[in-house]
Amino acid sequence: MSLNSYGHVFRVTTWGESHGPALGATVDGCPPGVRLAEADIQTWLDKRKPGQNKYTTQRREADEVEILSGVFEGRTTGTPIQLMIRNTDQRSKDYGDIAEKFRPGHADITYWQKYGIRDYRGGGRSSARETAARVAAGGVARAALAHVAPDVRITGYMVAMGDKDIDRARFDWDEIGRNPFWIPDAGSVELWADYLDALRKSGSSVGAMIEVTVRGCPPGIGAPVYGKLDTDLAAAMMSINAVKGVEIGEGMAAARLRGEENADEISMGPDGPVYSSNHSGGILGGISTGQDIVVRFAVKPTSSILTPRKTITKAGEAAEIITKGRHDPCVGIRAVPVAEAMAAAVVLDHILLDRAQTGGVRGPIG
Repeated sequence: MSLNSYGHVFRVTTWGESHGPALGATVDGCPPGVRLAEADIQTWLDKRKPGQNKYTTQRREADEVEILSGVFEGRTTGTPIQLMIRNTDQRSKDYGDIAEKFRPGHADITYWQKYGIRDYRGGGRSSARETAARVAAGGVARAALAHVAPDVRITGYMVAMGDKDIDRARFDWDEIGRNPFWIPDAGSVELWADYLDALRKSGSSVGAMIEVTVRGCPPGIGAPVYGKLDTDLAAAMMSINAVKGVEIGEGMAAARLRGEENADEISMGPDGPVYSSNHSGGILGGISTGQDIVVRFAVKPTSSILTPRKTITKAGEAAEIITKGRHDPCVGIRAVPVAEAMAAAVVLDHILLDRAQTGGVRGPIG
């Protein structure tokens, strides 16, 4: 299985399986001299780790990261950084019943059709457990961003769960970290909690919509045609488990707008160009405008549910399946820190690419 890497200059390769002894990431291209300790990465892993509340899988993993290489006396050396997270709470026996069956909605059947072998213990590489390695790599990216672009702030949050939406009139950045759903709307927390509680107790699941905002990204990041910043952001989000659609800025809703509504008017402010709106999501022609970069994606309902579903066996025989084990009733909750990590890696990668190509040269305005 190839294609386990992403990025150009800042390049990440993840490895390991859900029920193997460990998983992790190899990070190449991190600038030297960046202050980095395991605690700097652990703070982000703690946001993603399972078992923190009743709304996520009850698998108990400490998700403690170990830095095996690439750091000396608290600073990166510029050589590959090897990160490892040990698995400590596997229950492979929970998956014994599905060794010969394909779970509807899972990658079981496509992995089998492609490779002729699959790790049925939690899904192997297709498990959401793999995203722990991405979050660890994202912690490295955040440390590097603080070093090369300290004004960049990356924040992910949920904006919808099933048929429930936040009230954007009550949007509060400070509220995001105060509730188990990472939503910026305190007035929706109780309603969402009751909604997900009922789904969880029924053995079902629900999808969600996640939004990531990158504030403080300078203009000029990204490149035309095949090196677009939004191309790589979309690919990064689409690579996250269970994601089925990605939008930048106005996204799909732009199809319903007239030209004069969608075009963000420009005026000259005291510190440079000022835009009247941000339908573009902070990116034009694949290059950042200096506005907030806004990425949004849809996560499907968790396919591992207790409701019986029809399927087939490897022998092609009709069967019925109930997926046992410990699963997220809404995988979108733990997708938030994963999305932040992917955004951090992509933005850092493009900042490093820009430094290499232009050296920070910019066309003057005013």
